[in-house]
Amino acid sequence: MKLHEYQAKRVFADAGVPTPDAELAETVDAAVDAAERIGYPVAIKAQVQVGGRGKAGGIELVDDAEEAREAADAILGMDLKGYLVDRVLVEEAVDFTNELYVGVTMDRGEGKPVAMVSTRGGVDIEAVATEDPDAIAREHVDPAFGMHPYQARKAVYDAGVDRTVANDVAGVLTTLYDLWAAKDGSDAEINPLMITADDEVIAADAVMNIDGDALFRQPDLAEMQEEAAEDGLEAKANDYGFDYVSLDGSVGIIGNGAGLVMTTLDIVDYYGGQPANFLDIGGGAKAERVTNALDMVFSDENVDAVVFNIFGGITRGDEVARGINEALEAFDEIPKRVVVRLAGTNAEEGMEILNTDLVTVERTLEDAVQRAVEYAEEDSA
Repeated sequence: MKLHEYQAKRVFADAGVPTPDAELAETVDAAVDAAERIGYPVAIKAQVQVGGRGKAGGIELVDDAEEAREAADAILGMDLKGYLVDRVLVEEAVDFTNELYVGVTMDRGEGKPVAMVSTRGGVDIEAVATEDPDAIAREHVDPAFGMHPYQARKAVYDAGVDRTVANDVAGVLTTLYDLWAAKDGSDAEINPLMITADDEVIAADAVMNIDGDALFRQPDLAEMQEEAAEDGLEAKANDYGFDYVSLDGSVGIIGNGAGLVMTTLDIVDYYGGQPANFLDIGGGAKAERVTNALDMVFSDENVDAVVFNIFGGITRGDEVARGINEALEAFDEIPKRVVVRLAGTNAEEGMEILNTDLVTVERTLEDAVQRAVEYAEEDSA
């Protein structure tokens, strides 16, 4: 479960992390009134769960009521990377001299939590990790003992944080780790953690994602779930009963079985493509279920082509083929090209049934993936 920025800041502030004065607003008038109460300048920030809000026009710094009204009117109702903005956070502007990054997540390779600090805050930390990994100091934590104070200080010093604020930053990092552990977090980040001219540290942004399977023991966070407005596709997946994860690529993937879908993701990557999603439709592939899966993948603006990888066990290939035909025939216009690979029970019969006016049929998974990657590259060119 992903918390909105305002929700994560509420959790952080309750734990003692300094955050700017802020109010949530759902209308233009409410945003202007909040700005007047807080005092100018203020930042008006779209509350959607995507990165790069500032570059996309979702964050505006304003100095008076007229500017606040214009900014709130422009941001509320806008489509920001596929998300409709229905709330803004009106927040005290921070006069900063430096921006840091602090974060905690699980390092799957090491099998341990990792705390991270960087002086390259305020920018896409994933890009920093790729282009200049040494710019991020990392400290692995034994979950049995938690983060020791010396580990937080070491991460801060290794990152090159100015010593005048090092202890305060280490304190924020320790609190962030404690929250991550206590709240069953998957990720907890502050980017940027701003340093003011008076050497105060303030969390100007906040990210906190919670393990959804642990919400039963996090009742305070579970209450935020509806309010958190899940990703539209993830909400659809819950409604349809699919296992779904949104990714950043252009090749949509549908399969029946988690292992099969994971294999397809790996092969898409191997052949130079980028997976757009993990979508396991589970056992059975009746027309309604296939239609729902296609509806989800077709709704993803990043998808340029779709690969169906179906292995028939109890589910028969001919039944799957009829489901795919019926599903695609229900669309007035098929928005993305679809490649199908069938294997297993009655696969040959299924391939003969598939309507090749609607789909491209390939006999091997490798051929199907390569064709889908080609289609995606063509359509994005």
